[in-house]
Formats: sequence, structure tokens, C-alpha cells
Amino acid sequence: MRILIVGAGAIGGYFGGRLLEAGRDVTFLVRPGRAEELDRSGLIVRSPLGNIQYPSPPHVMTPMLDQTFDLILLSCKAYDLDAAMESFSAAVGPQTVILPLLNGMAHLDRLAERFEPENVLGGQCLISLDRDASGAILHLNDTNQLAFGERSGALTPRILKVAEALADAGFDANLSQQIIQEMWEKWCFIATGAGITGSMRASIGDVIASGGEVMILKLLAECAQVAEDAGYAIRRDVRQRFQTMLTTQGSKMTASMLRDIERGAPIEVEHVIGDMVARRSSTDQSAKGQLSMLEAVYVNLKSYEARRAREAD
Repeated sequence: MRILIVGAGAIGGYFGGRLLEAGRDVTFLVRPGRAEELDRSGLIVRSPLGNIQYPSPPHVMTPMLDQTFDLILLSCKAYDLDAAMESFSAAVGPQTVILPLLNGMAHLDRLAERFEPENVLGGQCLISLDRDASGAILHLNDTNQLAFGERSGALTPRILKVAEALADAGFDANLSQQIIQEMWEKWCFIATGAGITGSMRASIGDVIASGGEVMILKLLAECAQVAEDAGYAIRRDVRQRFQTMLTTQGSKMTASMLRDIERGAPIEVEHVIGDMVARRSSTDQSAKGQLSMLEAVYVNLKSYEARRAREAD
């Protein structure tokens, strides 16, 4: 199976690097700056599960795309989705499957509109990654899970081929028959974790130490209600696990959104929080006239974006 990894950033570079080491047919689609880094230093991953130093990994830039791929792994930031879709459009054929690893749900509709609904799988990953100033990818925990599946839940011949291509490649590749349910659950977790740590500019442990547990649980409850209204109520054991992770005293857990804020970078506030607010407002009539935790978090994070834009002028 010919695999195109869109971007060689933290997520794409990590999973693409593991696949390369496992001998899979992988090509990275990159921008000129990243192409220069890969040519100069190779693909570098520092991980507690094993480092990667892959010299001169196969890569192309958009003008060089002249053939279609079987599988496209998409891991861009949500605010880069339109540009990413344009960049890899020439690689999409009738039989191509696109596996997006973005947070939230809105990107599924946008991908289906740009290409064909049949081209788009459901997918998500559970891993904590960052990049240092040199371009090396840093794996910050010991989890590296990637889940994927047909959005219908069917075990089709093509999804079994995807499972075969991703198996035994140095990460947990899980074929799911309820991938949309799992994506909704992760969205609720990410929206809560990113919303709290990003708006408070602090770790979960620091928020708990400051008396913020009630706020965390209220935000999680609001997100869970949005999921339930959409027909994807968080399963009881999953919600309990989320609550435990989000209320652990002394936890150093933060979201990547906070790290982006601390470095003055763009954030995925619309995709992770704004879309959740919009879906809540459209179904919850009692929300009118009241500022919810979701809305308060959204205003806080949008204020960061407004200040960032103003200072850039």
C-alpha cells in the first residue's frame, strides 16, 4: 500500500517514521522549509519507546505530486485544513482513502465536501508530541495509539487492507467499528483539557490546587451533553476515566493548545471549542442568556487570538 503522509510535523512525522522503520511504502508531502530540514538532518524522533533517526526520508512537494496514493494520512492543524486539502488533491484517486487525525468532528464534513464521502475514514490518535527548535519530534509520554475505521463501522476489504498496512509498525494501530463514537469521546476530553489548561494557562494539577475541580467537571459535563444530543453519549467507563485524569491532584498534564499559547502560535480554538459551543447553542434552549463554561473558555481563548492578531499588525 502506497502511503502519503501530509506533513512531517509532530504527528505525521512520528507515525510516518514508525511506518518507514517497519518497511512500509511511505512518502511525506512537505513544504520547502521542512524539505530542507529533512534533506539536512533526516527525520528525528526522540521517544521513550525508541528513537528514530531516518536519513533522507522520501518526500515531495505539491508541484511534484503526479500520481495517486492508496492511503493519505492527514494530521495538519485544523486551521490549515483548506490549504492541506489543496496541497494533496492531486494524490486523491477514486480508490484513495483519507485517514484524518484531527481533533473534533467538523473536518469530516469538509473533507467529504472537497473530495467524496467514500474517500474519508474516521480516525484519531492518542499521543503527546512536540517539536524542538531543530525540528526534532519529541514524544512526551509512553502512549502511541492510532485508531481508525469506516465511518459506517463496516469491516470492508479496504479497511482491512489499511489495518494490515498499519499493523506491527511500532505503535498501537486499532481498527475500530465505532470510530465516530470514539472521536466524539476524544473531542469531549480534548475540549475539556485544552479549554481548562489553555484558558487558565496552567496544568491540571495547578488548576485543581487552586480550587478549579468544579469548573473542570462542569466543562466536561457540558461537552458530554453536546455529544449526547448528537447521539454519541460518552460511555460510563470512558467518562469515569476522563474525570479521573482531569481531576488528579498534582497532575502535570497540559494540552498542546497551552504549549501553542506559550510560544505565541495559532491555536485550534474554533475547531476544538467554537464548534462545540455552536452545537450546544443550537440544541440547548436553556443556554440562551446564560454564559456557559464552554462559552467562557471560548471567549478567553478568542481573546488570546485577538491580541495575537493585533500585536502582529
